[in-house]
Amino acid sequence: MTEEYDDIILADLSDEELIEQMYDDLYDGLADEVAEGTQILLDRGWEAKRILDEVLVAGMTIVGVDFRDGILFVPEVLMAANSMKAGMELLRPILADTGAKPIGKMVIGTVKGDIHDIGKNLVGMMMEGAGFEVVDLGINVEAETFAAALIEHRPDILGMSALLTTTMPYMQVVIDTLTERGLRDDFTVLVGGAPLNEEFSQAIGADAYCRDAAVAVETARRFVEGTA
Repeated sequence: MTEEYDDIILADLSDEELIEQMYDDLYDGLADEVAEGTQILLDRGWEAKRILDEVLVAGMTIVGVDFRDGILFVPEVLMAANSMKAGMELLRPILADTGAKPIGKMVIGTVKGDIHDIGKNLVGMMMEGAGFEVVDLGINVEAETFAAALIEHRPDILGMSALLTTTMPYMQVVIDTLTERGLRDDFTVLVGGAPLNEEFSQAIGADAYCRDAAVAVETARRFVEGTA
């Protein structure tokens, strides 16, 4: 941001100028400014769904593209995602009251034996930034816990993460458990993590391998929209 930023009064900007400023603030991870801009738009009569779609999701899409292209890195994207969440905190209760539906739902977790969560958290944040509802089961998640969550939440997508070569095979255990319980065909299964690749994804019966959070968002969108 430029040094002149302190002189900018968000409330004095037109809607168009404010949106452009909020894109910048999202990109720079300025949570307080994103929350302030969100409240200003609400006060001006903007519907919560419009703010979500035209400001927060659109702004995070810019972040996602630059992350995919190597312009932004994980710490910067985490800051951007946290700033998006600051706006979402204001919008979420309004969206719930109006019955606005997310574009899809995802259950996500790091598999049993693995306690790494930075990549998983980043995927979850960026999925929320893209308009998905995300149910995060955390780390060290057993197959039965995944299955129970899928039955309870009925998401469109199951996302599994593993960072250790020793925990990669547990993804197969989860998919086999879903198959045994007649659940496998009800959900799209996306997998990711540093040691994984497309060949492994196919071998265990997942629907797709996602090398990073930006790819996960793009892939999830395609499956939900039926274009995968």
